[in-house]
Amino acid sequence: MQTNKHQITNISEQLEKEFGKRGTPERAKFEDEAYAFYTSQILLETRKEAKLTQAELAKRIGADKSYISRIEKGITVPSVATFFRIASALGFSVELNRRIAI
Repeated sequence: MQTNKHQITNISEQLEKEFGKRGTPERAKFEDEAYAFYTSQILLETRKEAKLTQAELAKRIGADKSYISRIEKGITVPSVATFFRIASALGFSVELNRRIAI
């Protein structure tokens, strides 16, 4: 039986080692790509759960199917306005709350 002897004990240290410290261009690029991927996966899974094709979703928001494909592949990050349109087209509402701790 093989085991993985590479154990990550501190994810922050590992990220710094691979992508540089926070604030560096390399780290910023990594974080942007990670955000794009995470967003793409949320939208992809939500669209599939809604049983919509990329073409159907695109039509609902007034976009091309290729645009939805690029979002789902993490190539394109939608603007906030487009994200809200996509959420609405998928039957979701996005609510912003502000909490004040006293």
